[in-house]
Amino acid sequence: MINVLVTGGSGFVGSHVILQLLEAGHNVRTTVRNLSREAQVRETLKANGADPGERLTFFAADLEKDDGWAEAVAGCDYVQHVASPFPLNQPRDEQELIRPAVEGTLRVLRAARDAGVKRVVLTSSFAAIGYGHGQRATPYTEADWTDVNGPAVQPYMKSKTLAERAAWDFIGQEGNGLELAVVNPVGIFGPALNNDLSTSIELVRQMMSGKLPGTPDLWFGVIDVRDVASLQLLAMTAPEAKNERFLAVAGKSTSLHEMAVILHDRIGTKLPRRLPSWLVRTLAIFNPMAREAVPRLGIRGEASNVKAKALGWEPLSNAEAILATAESLKKLGLV
Repeated sequence: MINVLVTGGSGFVGSHVILQLLEAGHNVRTTVRNLSREAQVRETLKANGADPGERLTFFAADLEKDDGWAEAVAGCDYVQHVASPFPLNQPRDEQELIRPAVEGTLRVLRAARDAGVKRVVLTSSFAAIGYGHGQRATPYTEADWTDVNGPAVQPYMKSKTLAERAAWDFIGQEGNGLELAVVNPVGIFGPALNNDLSTSIELVRQMMSGKLPGTPDLWFGVIDVRDVASLQLLAMTAPEAKNERFLAVAGKSTSLHEMAVILHDRIGTKLPRRLPSWLVRTLAIFNPMAREAVPRLGIRGEASNVKAKALGWEPLSNAEAILATAESLKKLGLV
């Protein structure tokens, strides 16, 4: 039995990582910004088949403060660093995202190094790999990096890119033997565990509720959150994952319209009309959300999962992930 710290245990990915660690028989610690959230996290886990009791302990720690990290990581063999801000809307000041992402990652790495942790698994993102380059014919791989000064690179993408680069720099310069593995998921779907919805899940909820007025020509990769969690666990212990990155993607990218068609055909949701790109560009004159979408219209950004599958990882399909999202929203009474 090993001891694992999961940062951001109340979040979408963090909760699924905890569930799989507990199922594997490990002792789990997790950080939350306020210990008042412990009851909610335990209730969520119990509602989804896990009642860990004393095998799960909670620590208060904030990405923007030093307090609590040394205590949280003491005695741990591994750390799953999942916590990172991901807003529904872009902030006016990009440092609201960049600062906690970069500084928080470095706080976790320093605490892990000082506590003698073997390996940290960092949940990064495709946002750190596949943006700022425009259209390209070949799939992105783990060798690629987002150009933070390129077109359509928003604050969230910058925050994930700069945080991951800072992590690799730390390992190379100050790690003192600490190992790092990085998982880079595309758009994360799959079962919501409670009503605290991630940005991707909220998109499906809006589609199911008929609140999405139309689908512009936007494309994205899809991955089920359960597959992200399973890859995180593989990257934690596999010898060949030492100091490596792994893209978490199910297969070919999908469009907003294709996602809407899956929901329409399989569960009968209303099919929103397609928004032609000329209309989105016109709306961008007045609408900030449309303005953000314009540079990404028609850009597919395919990603390769060859390296992750070499670990023995087999993800669910795009449709399975999207439908699992929908079923969980119905189960929770959120649509």
